Parts: sequence; structure tokens; C-alpha cells
Amino acid sequence: MSTSAVESRPRAEEVRLTDEELIVALADGRTLTVPLVWFPRLAAASPQERANHQLMGEGEGIHWPDLDEDLSVVGLLAGPTP
Repeated sequence: MSTSAVESRPRAEEVRLTDEELIVALADGRTLTVPLVWFPRLAAASPQERANHQLMGEGEGIHWPDLDEDLSVVGLLAGPTP
């Protein structure tokens, strides 16, 4: 019997922001919530600037054009780097 590996990349489907958190709903059903303090540009941005975001590719990342900020879903899952 042989098996083949299935490549699965985490993908965002929905992005929400509060004054304190970035909340990302993933295609596999998980919800990722991280503090905005991890991302100084987002934390300092106005609610309007935070609301203007776009999913990149097939949901592999999130882009804020007003802030020139890009985050990858893989990076969000890995957490902050020391």
C-alpha cells in the first residue's frame, strides 16, 4: 500500500480586528486570535486603516495597503519571534 503526502497550507477566509486583537478565521475551521501589540503598525492604525485589508493569494496572507503591512498565516501560527 502506498500513500501520498497531501500538502496543506493554512489559509485565511475572514479577518476581523478589534482595538486589541487580530482575529483570523481559517479555511480548516480554526480561529486564530493574536494581540495587536505584536504588530506595532496595526496597533497604531486608525480603525479605518485596519478595516482596509485584503487577503493575498488564496488566503495565505493579509495585506493592509494603507499601512504597507503584510502578514502571512504561517507566520501568525508560528507566533512572535524572540
